[in-house]
Amino acid sequence: MIVVRVLMLNYEYPPLGGGAANATRYLLREFSERPELTVDLVTSSPGGYREESPSATVDRYRLDVSKRDRHYWRQSEIARYAWKAYRKCRELEATREYDLVHAWFGVPSGVVARLLEPPALVALRGSDVPGYNDRFAAQYVLLKPLIRRVWRDAAAVVANSRGLRELALETADVPIDVIPNGVAVEEFEPVYHERDRLRVLCVSRLIARKGLGALVDAVAELAARGGLDVELTIVGEGELAGSLRTRAERRGVADRVTFAGYVPHDEIHRYYEAADVFALPSHNEGMSNTILEAMAAGLPIVTSDTGGTAELLGDNGIVVRAGDPTSIATALETYAADRDLLGRHGRESRSIAEEMSWTAVADRYLETYDEICDGRKRSRESLARP
Repeated sequence: MIVVRVLMLNYEYPPLGGGAANATRYLLREFSERPELTVDLVTSSPGGYREESPSATVDRYRLDVSKRDRHYWRQSEIARYAWKAYRKCRELEATREYDLVHAWFGVPSGVVARLLEPPALVALRGSDVPGYNDRFAAQYVLLKPLIRRVWRDAAAVVANSRGLRELALETADVPIDVIPNGVAVEEFEPVYHERDRLRVLCVSRLIARKGLGALVDAVAELAARGGLDVELTIVGEGELAGSLRTRAERRGVADRVTFAGYVPHDEIHRYYEAADVFALPSHNEGMSNTILEAMAAGLPIVTSDTGGTAELLGDNGIVVRAGDPTSIATALETYAADRDLLGRHGRESRSIAEEMSWTAVADRYLETYDEICDGRKRSRESLARP
C-alpha cells in the first residue's frame, strides 16, 4: 500500500480560532481512519510548545505564538506563527519526505508552503481572500501581489464555497475548485418544541462582520411591536462583546438577550437543542460551520444572502438583508406566527445537513491529494527522460 504523507499548516486549531480550526479537527479525525495517509499538522498553541499524537497516523506540532485571545488574531501573532512554522517545517523536512503541503488560508500558511519543497494545496477560507473582510482593506492592497503568486504557484487551490471562489477570481484568474465544509450530524439531535416563546440562537465570533448589532436591534424592534415573546442567546467571544451588551441595555432588551460567552464544542449541542431558530446576519461568510451545525440540529435558518451561507439555503430558511434589523425581525415574526413552517424548514435543514458529512469532505480532499501526487510523479518522470 502506498502511503501519502501530508504536511498540514493552519495557525488555528481548537481551542484557538473558529470555523477553519474546527474544519481541520474534523478532517483530521476522518484522516486518522485512513491507513493510506499520514499527516503532520503544524499549528499554534494556547500556551507553550507541545507535541501531540492523537492517532497512529496524525501528529500535531503546536507552536508557542504568545497568543493572548482565543479567537482574535493580532498581526504580530500571525507573523510569529509564520516564522516559527517555516522553521518547524524545515526541521520536519530534514527527517521525512512529504508528498504535499496542505495550507489552510493563503496567508499566512500558503506563504509558508510556497517556501517549502513539496507541491501545495491552498485552501481558501474567507479573510485570506481580498475583498472579503473590510477590516483588512489596507492589508489586501499590500498583500495582493503576494497572494496572486501563492495561488499561481500552488498545485491546487480550493475554496469552501462558490461565493468565495467567485470573489477569489476577482484577484487572480487561476483554477479554483470548491470543497465545502462538512458537519458531524451525529453530534446533534433535532428537538422540536411546543411553546409560545420563540428562542433564537446565534453562535458566532463577536466581530463586526457577523452583523450581530442588527440582530440585537431586531429583538428590540420585536419587543417594541409587542405581541411576540422572543429571546436571543448569543454564544461566542470577540472584541464586540462589551459593545453588544451595552447595545442590548440601551435598547431595553438586556432581559431578552443572553450572552453565553465561550462554550466548549462538546457542550454546544445543548444550545442548539434548546433553540427554535438560528440567526446569523453576516455581511460576508465563506461557509459557516455554525449554520451547518444548526441545520444538523434541525433548526430553520435566518441569514443574509452572502458568500457560501446562501448556498446552504433551500426550503429551510429565510434570507434577510445584512445590517437591516427590520428584515431580521420580520423573518423571526414569520416563524413565530407559523409553527408549521418552522417545523418544515427545520426538518429540511436536517435533511440537507445529512448529505454534507465530513467523510464526504475527506474523500474530496483525498481525491485532490491524489491528483497533486499524480501530477508530481508525471513531472518527475518527464524530467528523468533523456
